Amino acid sequence: MSTRDTGPILDFLGITRWKPREEARPGRGETAGAKEPDASETGEGVPAPIGPAGEGDVRELDWESLAERVAACVRCPLCQGRTQTVFGSGPRHPEWFFVGEAPGAEEDRQGLPFVGRAGQLLTSMIAAMGLERANVYISNVLKCRPPGNRDPAPNEIAACRPYLERQINLLQPRVLVVLGRIAAQSLLATETPISRLRGAVHNYGPERIPLIVTYHPAYLLRNPIAKRESWRDLKLALATFGERT
Repeated sequence: MSTRDTGPILDFLGITRWKPREEARPGRGETAGAKEPDASETGEGVPAPIGPAGEGDVRELDWESLAERVAACVRCPLCQGRTQTVFGSGPRHPEWFFVGEAPGAEEDRQGLPFVGRAGQLLTSMIAAMGLERANVYISNVLKCRPPGNRDPAPNEIAACRPYLERQINLLQPRVLVVLGRIAAQSLLATETPISRLRGAVHNYGPERIPLIVTYHPAYLLRNPIAKRESWRDLKLALATFGERT
């Protein structure tokens, strides 16, 4: 990335950029740095039992059938409290796939992933990489919001994971960027701490899609100092993508 493109990086890191007087005037379309207060999207809760698995094998569904299956899913009790499912957003042939943990309140209301405060920071992260959010695919391990935005329970992850796995299989992205401990441990089928998962290129599935782990944007909002570490993860993702092109 050239020197003239560093503005989005500084915005993501929360570093104030010097601007000429005339550029700093209001109304010039400046990009604001992500400096939101605490905006946790997770909490703690009690797991709930898994319900019926539904008909048919998720691994055999095409994209439209998969979206319909998710919208009507009753595989776990989270279906009882949702406004709507959050399938994902982005192009059908993306080079990049960003995976989060679970929808929050605003996502549940709109039916789209990462549209709250953490979503604003994710957009900033994507821009810092020189990408546009409209050109990447974004989804979560869970397609329904856990009550009170608590952490996904293990049985909820088990019930919902086949949907995410099928999304990845159908989209075949070049690189997966996984946001947060729960999403990383779920896709990599491990209990390894995120501190040990970061900084390495993992491989996902039979196609061995490169997978890079970084912090969830909600964590970065609570701990802005970790943005520099997250930027190193994103640079690793960019380098890995470059090796595959």
